[in-house]
Amino acid sequence: MREAVIVSYARTGLAKSNRGGFNNTHGAAMAGHAIQHAVSRAGLDGGEVEDVALGCGGPEGATGMNVARNAAIWAGLPVTTSGQTINRFCSSGLQAIATAANYVRNDGANVAIGGGVESISLVQGGGHMNRFHITEEKLMREKPALWMAMIDTADIVAKRYNIARDYQDEYALRSQQRIAAAQAAG
Repeated sequence: MREAVIVSYARTGLAKSNRGGFNNTHGAAMAGHAIQHAVSRAGLDGGEVEDVALGCGGPEGATGMNVARNAAIWAGLPVTTSGQTINRFCSSGLQAIATAANYVRNDGANVAIGGGVESISLVQGGGHMNRFHITEEKLMREKPALWMAMIDTADIVAKRYNIARDYQDEYALRSQQRIAAAQAAG
């Protein structure tokens, strides 16, 4: 079996949702910018990219209409590059990376891109969200947690398992330090 390897990556910085630097940035532009730089850093020609798989927990509005394909085109990849948007809520980006890896390992692609994109401010906040029929009556009665926001879920998990904010911050810092060390080591 072929192996899939990560040869490059790029990301945007974090922002503060409705108040942040990307609060009015379309999802295709954010993801397209990262894709453009990841391809450039890898020394690839855009025409070598066969598919772009992007995970998106809220694939509507500014991250709708197959944002993966739109981001690929924004990044300057040719129209022959396909794109697929994957929704698994909080695991959407991870699923997209796995999908891209499987495309290389099992389906013979030489280059595929996997990643994720969200625009909370343009999809869920700031009055932009389409709330028409956002819930379904029977499911809301029987399983109201289906529509629980992930931030609420995170709070419940932290409380249930006694995960303090300080510990989360320390863990995040260690993760960033490990990334920096790995990058420095090549």
